[in-house]
Amino acid sequence: MESCLHVFSSKTKEMFGPLHDKARSTMALIQSSTRGVVVFVALFLLVVLISVRSINNESFTAGVAASLSTAASKTHQTFFGRSEPHRPAAQAIHFACGLGNQVTTTPCQRRTPPSPSSSLPSPSCPEYFRWIHEDLRPWSHTGITPDMVAGAQKFAHFRLVVLDGRVYMEKYHSAFQTRDVFTLWGILQLLNRYPGRIPDLELMFNCGDMPAVPYADRRDSPPPPPLFRYCKDDSTADILFPDWSFWGWPETDIKPWETLREELKEANQRMSWMKREPYAYWKGNTHVCKTRREVLRCNVSYGKEWNARIYQQDWRRTVKEGFKGSNLADQCTHRYKIFIEGSSWSVSEKYILACDSPTLYVKTRFHDFFSRGLAPGRHYWPITDRDKCRSIKFAVDWGNSHKKEAQAMGKEGSGFIEEQLKMDHVYDYMFHLLSEYAKLLTYKPSRPEKATELCSESMVCPAQGLVKTFMIESMVNYTSVSNPCTMPPPFNPGEVKEILQTKANCMKEADMWVQKGHVNLTSNNRLC
Repeated sequence: MESCLHVFSSKTKEMFGPLHDKARSTMALIQSSTRGVVVFVALFLLVVLISVRSINNESFTAGVAASLSTAASKTHQTFFGRSEPHRPAAQAIHFACGLGNQVTTTPCQRRTPPSPSSSLPSPSCPEYFRWIHEDLRPWSHTGITPDMVAGAQKFAHFRLVVLDGRVYMEKYHSAFQTRDVFTLWGILQLLNRYPGRIPDLELMFNCGDMPAVPYADRRDSPPPPPLFRYCKDDSTADILFPDWSFWGWPETDIKPWETLREELKEANQRMSWMKREPYAYWKGNTHVCKTRREVLRCNVSYGKEWNARIYQQDWRRTVKEGFKGSNLADQCTHRYKIFIEGSSWSVSEKYILACDSPTLYVKTRFHDFFSRGLAPGRHYWPITDRDKCRSIKFAVDWGNSHKKEAQAMGKEGSGFIEEQLKMDHVYDYMFHLLSEYAKLLTYKPSRPEKATELCSESMVCPAQGLVKTFMIESMVNYTSVSNPCTMPPPFNPGEVKEILQTKANCMKEADMWVQKGHVNLTSNNRLC
């Protein structure tokens, strides 16, 4: 061994003596710099490892490498005064189906070990996360009792219980299409992303369109029953949760959000804003509400140019034709997009905003979990409920006369979707909402007698067609190596009032501009 070390030392001096001397002389100049330390250590590692390879001794190489790793760690601690922050390794999520894609007799026995917390600091969550506190405020002083949860059962499609990281579901009613299926699938993916970190909880979930739970009539009234759903208005106490379409909508061939979000980004790059048709575009089902039928009359086919191009979406025909012409990534071809609510809110909101074109919002009554973070005049142009066609024409005329400002508004809207509505934030919103909700429970949940345990295998193995395709495509494959984002503080009452008043004032200003007609097209460059 001594002769081997002697040979190694001699060869090192012979082959790398000049380099070693230069490195040693340079060390005095760079040791005060963090970057210099990194360069020196890397250079030293390279010299030694090349020398080690020349003596062809695997065990010796391993020993040297281990020693160098320890030395590098000590060097880092010497200069930084602490060890590097801990980032846990991601764990792969596995599932297996039986023969013929059948569910095994015990499909939910596999469990992913709890993921350790990272010591790295987390970035702050988007501002709209603050509305979680507002949605849960009705129960902030009383907590949530078993009777309160039971009171929401009459509205619910299913009951969800999480116990020790396992998911149980009791179904009460069938939801429209696969809304409940993909909502539950999304919750399972959340638990795969953060295994062992979702607290025990019990909740009721409604998958319909219209909010159902009004706020209490008086301050001394008991709190309303807690009910989760996709949308609400200012008069209802429903607790907002991301809708099913984030994991795919097979009945309309709308892909999972992470996939479609990338396709929309590529579509924006293919066609610049200036090359797009200088009109406002909307395509959808006009049979679901009166507002959409009213906007249909703004189409040029009705004999007057309102700067709008409105198209009826016949879903029965679209399905028969294999969804030809319904790809949302192919609809970023106009300078302006129109958003109109459906029977309540519409999942189309995020797809429309993502097109880099200013979104013309026809006055909305309902909101989902993220839309409360949107600001009129910045992320979208508000269209007043009265005289919709004239308002649309004015907005398009303004944008075509103020191209720089119009493009900036389009970028603000799509930037919000791109950065604040990526799936990382969708999952973190779910994480914080469920965690804060669980804190309010005054009891320990238990498994309902008629509940079924759910897991990836029990849902994806028997699935077929696009349901199975979208489940696999939207599956979380690895546990998160990062902590969820850091929750921002709750609003104070004055902040909420100010936000609502600012939005109302902007609506009034937009209506005033329209009523004045052609004026302000050149003198005012920004709304609100």
